[in-house]
Amino acid sequence: MVARAGLALALLAGALAPLPGHAASFAPPPGCTLQLTSQLRQCQVANVYTCTGDAPGDRWTAFSDGKGPFYLSRIDAETRWMESIDLETGETDRLEPRAADHASFSALIATGRDDYDFVTRSGTGELRRYRGFDAMTGETVVIDGVRLERVAFEIAAFDETGAVISRREGMQLIHRDWRLFFADTETFENAVGERVATAQPPASFALPGEDGFGAAEPIFDCDVLMTGTPTPTIRPTL
Repeated sequence: MVARAGLALALLAGALAPLPGHAASFAPPPGCTLQLTSQLRQCQVANVYTCTGDAPGDRWTAFSDGKGPFYLSRIDAETRWMESIDLETGETDRLEPRAADHASFSALIATGRDDYDFVTRSGTGELRRYRGFDAMTGETVVIDGVRLERVAFEIAAFDETGAVISRREGMQLIHRDWRLFFADTETFENAVGERVATAQPPASFALPGEDGFGAAEPIFDCDVLMTGTPTPTIRPTL
């Protein structure tokens, strides 16, 4: 998996290399097709793409900040967190096939709530359990002409002994037709009770043929001094 992370980083670095006299633009790896570019608050940009070698419905999201790509995530058609790659450290996580209750976008839309209880395995073999829920709030917002629905969520991560590693709660946004989650506002609490609040909703969207499609550089809030790069939410963590 670390080798795969290195390959992914090399491919993205090549895709983002600007030509002389041209601004950098995002191009997915060979065999993949870019579908959506979203500029996010807190100086990040996300590019969503599909690849022919993946299962139908799988999508990758590449997150970049002012220094370039730093994180990749892959979800399936039910928005399950299938795989993630930290491009700075090479650390990887993959969803274990067996779960007490897999996440389901279809269940969320049909019933207004989805509970989940699943396990991921890191590239070093470490297991981590996640338990939580998503619940529709009935609120809608419009960002850059795109209608999104607000979803409340809570999720806790546990180590192999059952000890709490972290807790997150707050709001996310969904697009029904795109079957994607987007970040909104949340509070993160670590194992010792330290809490951090973040707000990183999308600020604009670009589909094929629209201005900003394939942008590799973030444009919102980049003049604000950042103390660190917020970790993308589990599902894109757009």
